[in-house]
Amino acid sequence: MTRRGRRDGGATVVELALLMPVVLAVVLLIVQVALWFHGRQVAEAAAREGARVARAAPADSGGWEGEAEARAREVVTAIGPRLLSGAEVTTAEREPDERHVTVTGSAVQVIPLLPELAFTITATAGGPVECFRPDDGGEECG
Repeated sequence: MTRRGRRDGGATVVELALLMPVVLAVVLLIVQVALWFHGRQVAEAAAREGARVARAAPADSGGWEGEAEARAREVVTAIGPRLLSGAEVTTAEREPDERHVTVTGSAVQVIPLLPELAFTITATAGGPVECFRPDDGGEECG
C-alpha cells in the first residue's frame, strides 16, 4: 500500500458520521409528512360521514347534532384512532338549511421530544339539508 492510501483510511467513516444525521432527519421528515397526510385523510373521511348524517336528517329535527358527531367519532375510531389523536367533533348550522361537521385532531409525531411542533389537522364537510318533495308538487321542506 502506498503512503497516500494509508492516510485516507477512515475518511469514509468520518464522512458517514457527518452525513448520517442529515439523512436520518430527511427520513423522519418524510415519515412525518406521510403520517400527517394519512391523519388528514382520516379527518376528512370522518367529517364527510358526519356531514352525510347531518344533511340526511329532516330539516326540523333537533337531534341531528348528536347523530352526526357520533358517526364522525365512529369513523375516526374505525379507520385510525391513533393516526388522529385527541379528535374532537363539532357541528354547526351556518344557515337555516346548511349543516356542517368539523373534525379536529393532532397527527402522530415521529419525534415526541418536540411537542411545540404538533401538527393540528382540521377538516370540515357539509352542505344543504336534503329535502325530498313528492312529484305532485306537494309541500316544501323545512
